[in-house]
Amino acid sequence: MGNQGSEPTMNALSSELTDAPAASAPLADAICVIVNPGSGRRAGQLSLEEMEERITALPRRTEIRHATDGADIGRLARTALEEGYGTIVAAGGDGTICAVAAEIAGKDVKMGVIPMGTFNFFARGLGIPEEVDPAVALLDSGTPRGVTVGEVNGEIFLNNASLGAYPAILDQREGIYKRWGRSRIAAYWSVLTALASFKRPLRMQITVDGTRYRRRSALAFVAMSAYQLEEYELDGAEAVRDGQFALFMAPDVGRFGLIIQAMRLAGRQMRPGRDVELITGRDILIETNHSKRLLARDGEKERMNDPFHFIARPDALHVLAPPQTEDTVHA
Repeated sequence: MGNQGSEPTMNALSSELTDAPAASAPLADAICVIVNPGSGRRAGQLSLEEMEERITALPRRTEIRHATDGADIGRLARTALEEGYGTIVAAGGDGTICAVAAEIAGKDVKMGVIPMGTFNFFARGLGIPEEVDPAVALLDSGTPRGVTVGEVNGEIFLNNASLGAYPAILDQREGIYKRWGRSRIAAYWSVLTALASFKRPLRMQITVDGTRYRRRSALAFVAMSAYQLEEYELDGAEAVRDGQFALFMAPDVGRFGLIIQAMRLAGRQMRPGRDVELITGRDILIETNHSKRLLARDGEKERMNDPFHFIARPDALHVLAPPQTEDTVHA
């Protein structure tokens, strides 16, 4: 009787194992989406709930995780990587995307992007739509594309990194966003208010591919997004596509002069020589003779030790994007 009674038990156990939740299955084909609920969203976009409905409707296993703050984004990306997810997605602005990229750069994992920020330069440069539905669809149908990232003192950036006036602008922008909300108009206003109160230019010794320069400037802006440069009709995009950085420095023209230059930039009227100096190269070292300075990376600011060493890491990311065309090259 004992043997007869054990058969249903064994059959039931076998059935339970067969019908076990997919959570026990390998995650190499699964998607983990890291959402920054605080990212700016434009009028007409879907709500977070609607976006998440689109994600869970994908024909692959998906997991959605919300970041509680900026520091939480990197932790969630590390956890997803350790758990073995084959695709890790950043849903947020350029700062959120950079935080996820910093954790998975150089790893054998695909990266997805759902742009939810104010400017979305990284996504736009790859041809990833800013609309939610087609961006979500790319998580399943997109083509992995090798993307070069920048690195400064071991920290990753995707679009740009800068010293001087721009980190000060970000300080001002935070207060304006809290009061008026996130928008491109608010971002431009923060530029004007920050430059009106900017005090001291940087004194820098710069080494680019072995050549040394001494400069006094309110801004050192290291760009590696060809799309962003072309968006503002600035030179240097071809150098970026060739794997180089484009280093821009503003002349020492005082506060009023900086405001004029900012207005020219917004109006796509910057002229090389008059408004900005451009130096291109693959290896850049900037020394300012300060122990630490405020540095901005993709719209987020932090204090970093001087000197600042910039290098490129080719094909460090494999981003799901539409098929590459001449208009969607991101170096």
